Amino acid sequence: MPVFDYDPPERFVAGAVGQPGSRAFFLQARGQGRLTTVGLEKFQVAALADRLDELLDEVRRRSGGDVQVPATAPVALTDNDPLDVPISEDFRVGTMALAWDSETAQVVIEAQEIVAEDDEEFEASPLSEPAVLRVHISPGAARAFTKRAIAVVAAGRPPCPLCGQPLDAGGHICVRLNGYRGRSASPGEGGE
Repeated sequence: MPVFDYDPPERFVAGAVGQPGSRAFFLQARGQGRLTTVGLEKFQVAALADRLDELLDEVRRRSGGDVQVPATAPVALTDNDPLDVPISEDFRVGTMALAWDSETAQVVIEAQEIVAEDDEEFEASPLSEPAVLRVHISPGAARAFTKRAIAVVAAGRPPCPLCGQPLDAGGHICVRLNGYRGRSASPGEGGE
């Protein structure tokens, strides 16, 4: 199992490439002359940012101020630069894990390669294990990562104000405007 370990990275960011509606999402870690790029889904980026903020808030609450966890992203750690090129996906992320290392006062993020379980053509060796990207970052760097990740996710298609689904440039069929009310429609309410 290849483990891409960065403790700490020079840079760890989420980013996207492409036009809204057809973007590809990535995590990138850079350090010690290495660059690791892993692909993932938009919802995974959003979930990672959300859970990371929750973890930091919990550490801050439980420590009672003993651990230096900023409430917001430090301006000095803001990274709005594009992803490093070349963007070459090392693997596709399946599962992610977060942990707080109390000895080093760092967040540990792990992104594990997706495993093909039902692919009859692909039979994985019992000795091979999925690749892992492991990153150790400070609480301030974690807040900065979260701020950027939220911005990356939000930079896509705007949501419909009625149903919350992404609006398409070519049009949008809103379930709320087409008679769906979350229950069976009565005659005359736009039902079939």
